[in-house]
Amino acid sequence: MTDFNEQIIREFRENGGRVSTAGFGDNLVVLHSIGARSGEVRLNPLFALREDDGWLVVGSAAGSPKDPAWVHNLRAHPRIEMEVPANGSVRTVEVDVTEIDADESDPAAWSARWDRFTAASSGFLDYLTTAEGRRFPIFRLTPVS
Repeated sequence: MTDFNEQIIREFRENGGRVSTAGFGDNLVVLHSIGARSGEVRLNPLFALREDDGWLVVGSAAGSPKDPAWVHNLRAHPRIEMEVPANGSVRTVEVDVTEIDADESDPAAWSARWDRFTAASSGFLDYLTTAEGRRFPIFRLTPVS
């Protein structure tokens, strides 16, 4: 894990889920993805948007032409734990992961969610200039009942 990610996670935990660094505010979650090959837990701090009872995250990798490693891990292990803000503290929840429009049968479903990310932060639009045409995967994280 990078020093930046460690700093973000520390701030998230110390401030009850609020992160002022990089403008995350209350829109940060920490995924506990499971390495597809190693089986080891990886911590991934990500910008997230609430959707009904769950969250959405996007695999932008800051505009890299390649998906971040956690995308491959979520596809391999679609049930994980994540840390979320909860009334001034942080709680851990178990979630099922679903890729939005994974089979491209409903492009409007992906587009509607992408529009939510770009409305929340114009930085996502900036990422398109360096992504070499890559369509960023979007995942829905739904708490397990």
